[in-house]
Amino acid sequence: MELSFSPADIAARYSDIGAGKAKRATSQLVILGVLAGILIALGGASTNTAVYGISDPWTIKTICGLLFPFGLGMVVIMGAELFTGNCLIGISLLDRKCSALQMLRSWVIVYLANFAGSLVVAGSCAWFGQLDLGGGQLAVYTMKVAAAKCAIPFQNGLVLGFFCNLLVCLGVLMALSAKDSAGKIICAYLPVAFFVMCGFEHCVANMYYISAGLMAKTVPAYVELAGEMGVDLTALTIPNFLINNLIPVTIGNILGGLALAWVIWFIHLKNRKPAQV
Repeated sequence: MELSFSPADIAARYSDIGAGKAKRATSQLVILGVLAGILIALGGASTNTAVYGISDPWTIKTICGLLFPFGLGMVVIMGAELFTGNCLIGISLLDRKCSALQMLRSWVIVYLANFAGSLVVAGSCAWFGQLDLGGGQLAVYTMKVAAAKCAIPFQNGLVLGFFCNLLVCLGVLMALSAKDSAGKIICAYLPVAFFVMCGFEHCVANMYYISAGLMAKTVPAYVELAGEMGVDLTALTIPNFLINNLIPVTIGNILGGLALAWVIWFIHLKNRKPAQV
């Protein structure tokens, strides 16, 4: 018995799965989208907690790369709805299994639900003591990371977002090749580890990282400690979050996911007899 599916099988399977995601009931999209946002945010919270006391950038990137991918693993195993992974619905669209309107509807609902789930975790960490670790140093580190993300140039966010979601979507497809949970987690793990170590930008992860920083900034004790530690929080504002990060990164994520979707469709599905929408 074969232990994995072939690339052509993966493409065909996702074409059907993506169509199901595009046509899923709104209530299900919201609940599963909030769940995915929470799971990815918990991955972000765990990485910040693991490295806030470390100063060496190489060590920070390596540890984050080893920890964060389990967030996508949980999303895959639990069948949650993650906006970045759902950019692969482009395969279903090209294969004529769903309409553009159905795809866009799913994207919008899941994106907002992911954001809501991220905010739940960010607010819980910032306002209920989790960021108090290290005498508040975790809060300062969280704000420092968020401020740096708010200061990246638009074009950087676009390109870093593109390669991020190329890898995330590759992880989603690779997870479909496995027939057991361990295989799915391993397949989803490696591409995400690559994007984290490379410093690429993921819009849903940033919904946590930057929101947590913004919420921590509302706590006077955290801001005072950041000043004492010489951390500049000038860039950490809501406009910078949206304009410098979330918008370009989201666009880049969409383009990266659709680029991979087109490649998979063109190689494996283009010459099949198309189904009706």
